[in-house]
Amino acid sequence: MALDQAPPPLFRNGPTPLARLSFYVTLSLALFVLDLRFHALEGLRQALFHVADPIRQVAQTPVRMLRDGSEYFTALETLQSENAALRTARLETAAALARLPELAAENERLRQILKLRASEATSGQAARILYTARDPFSRRVYLDKGANDGLVAGQPVMDADGLIGQVTRIFPAAAEVTLITDKNLTLPVRSARTGLRSFVSGLGDGTVALRYVPANADIQPGDLLTTSGLDGVYPSGFPVARVQAVERGSGNAFAEIIARPVAAVENHSIVMVLEPLQLPPAPETAAPAPPKPRRLRGR
Repeated sequence: MALDQAPPPLFRNGPTPLARLSFYVTLSLALFVLDLRFHALEGLRQALFHVADPIRQVAQTPVRMLRDGSEYFTALETLQSENAALRTARLETAAALARLPELAAENERLRQILKLRASEATSGQAARILYTARDPFSRRVYLDKGANDGLVAGQPVMDADGLIGQVTRIFPAAAEVTLITDKNLTLPVRSARTGLRSFVSGLGDGTVALRYVPANADIQPGDLLTTSGLDGVYPSGFPVARVQAVERGSGNAFAEIIARPVAAVENHSIVMVLEPLQLPPAPETAAPAPPKPRRLRGR
């Protein structure tokens, strides 16, 4: 091969890098000026945007899916927490709403008790029944107030309708009340219609019996029995029971009389503990004069 033979086109030397850089910079500036002054490349830009936008969206799809998935699970966790809180609140509200009728009834009973106390000019304090005695043969309940609240044994206990029982035992923060239906409790009463005085005692089955009433006494079903106040424990005139049945046997000197308490002895949980009565002191009796000494006669 001759030395003066020209090299193939692949190995020809093109423009220098500096020349190429200058050309591209000049072209860029020209395009920039044309686009800035005359908006000559707006159509080209729009065309390139429509071509490149689907590619951009496809490229951003994994990132967007990851972001949306994270937001979805975060929102799901938040909704689950809110739903759990709402369910708890609904249960608490349902429990409170379920107790509203009971609370309204208790408030009404308490208002009646306070009204009765005001009308009868008696003093006392309201108490709540905690539980009943475990002995099935006794009729006793326990209150949520005791010696710390000023209660003493012997105080009468009543509700808005009438007498319930008597405080029989005292504890620091509780008190035992023996109901009038208990077999061991007896109290003096009188008939509101005739004024007949007698005693009632519990039978242990929710009723009371009127004791020591002659067979020919004026007593009949429907008569109201009230406290007589003769024992110094119960105030006079409080309703106790209403006569339910009267049986007069030919061979018995006393009538068999069954009465039912007018108070809700076995039902309600709010009661009024009345203050104990202060009886006047017994009258003083003059002491007998000592006998005069006998004078001895002289012999």
